[in-house]
Amino acid sequence: MAWQPANIRWFSLALGVLLLDQGTKWLAETHLRLHRPVELLPWFQLILVYNEGAAFSFLADAGGWQRWAFSGLAILLTLVLSIWLLRLPRRERLSAFALSLLIGGALGNLVDRLRTGRVVDFLDLHWQDWHWPAFNLADSAITLGVVILFLTSLRENQG
Repeated sequence: MAWQPANIRWFSLALGVLLLDQGTKWLAETHLRLHRPVELLPWFQLILVYNEGAAFSFLADAGGWQRWAFSGLAILLTLVLSIWLLRLPRRERLSAFALSLLIGGALGNLVDRLRTGRVVDFLDLHWQDWHWPAFNLADSAITLGVVILFLTSLRENQG
């Protein structure tokens, strides 16, 4: 499939996700104290934590090599997703939106890994004593992008 030059505009959304993610992480590091929760709602709080691993702190205690492995993976995935986005037919706007979220989110966490070797997390959903692992806006963008791509693939397979 040929390149779609009009799809370059979707990279502005990815850049917006990256900048919003980095801005909120800066605010979290500037205004929150490490491991000190700030309750906002009965089920939501802000808490500054650092994650040297991947999702759910996978490989967080692996000794440091994971920083470079996850950084390399993020770079590779960003390149693959970017090529996919550039080749996507213009009518597939929802898929382009999802890919932009994925690219922006991957770059947001990549910046953290390259800058400090760990990802800044600060959003905490909880119910009583049960807590979902803390996350950030990049993680949210990645999750939303995956869900949208999954749903659009289901729709395409239906009809």
